Amino acid sequence: MGFIGAFTPLVEIFVITIILNYLLSFFWNTRSMDLLIGALAFLIIFAITSLLHLPILYTIMTNLANVAAIAILVIFQPELRVALSKLSLKGKRYREVTEFDKFLDQLTNSVYRLADKRIGALIVLEHEDKLDEFAQKAVILNAQFSSELLESIFAASTPLHDGSVIIRDMTVVAAAVILPLADEATEVMKSFGTRHRAALGVSQLSDALVIVVSEESGKVSLARENVITRGVKADRFKGIIRSIFNTAPENSSLKTKFSIRRLMGA
Repeated sequence: MGFIGAFTPLVEIFVITIILNYLLSFFWNTRSMDLLIGALAFLIIFAITSLLHLPILYTIMTNLANVAAIAILVIFQPELRVALSKLSLKGKRYREVTEFDKFLDQLTNSVYRLADKRIGALIVLEHEDKLDEFAQKAVILNAQFSSELLESIFAASTPLHDGSVIIRDMTVVAAAVILPLADEATEVMKSFGTRHRAALGVSQLSDALVIVVSEESGKVSLARENVITRGVKADRFKGIIRSIFNTAPENSSLKTKFSIRRLMGA
């Protein structure tokens, strides 16, 4: 116990340092920082009155401190709620999942709205292999994904509707991207349009998932690993994307790959 007790002050200092660092980093450059500085100034004055043995000021400061403790909880209620929620790992994971689900819902709605209107589209969802060599030759956007942005890009009246869009981590990286075409090696390949050949072309060079909306038929196709699946419905569309882009545990990687191939080839 004596040996452990010797390290107790160091542990306490370490914990207090972490707490102060977290609080300062959270409130820094916010409107609440001025109130925090005022509270620190109050504590300094309170300490000075105690050290100098000023009884009247000490009594006043003590009474003010009792009121200030409640006032701080009321004033900083929104900030404290956010700070405590950030400490919750479960809450962080929940927000990440919710953000991905929101992105997937918006993407699905946009793709099938384009399909209903017979507006051709070519959307590349980047996975692990980066596609910077194609993005750098196109129009760089680096914009947060939204349904309105995606649908406006492929509108026939906009200058960006020709080519494809590259999306990386829910960010629209570039538009009007020119992709390499797959070779017309077979009769089946010759029956494909330019968008489908471009989708297969980039799927041969990377692990990206490519979404194709046919202007002629209004059907949605998915291409990955040189395999293209045509006429994909919305529910299956979501299932394939979720299987590829939702992080899976390492010990289930083979199972995940099997599921993806089954969904793509079914």
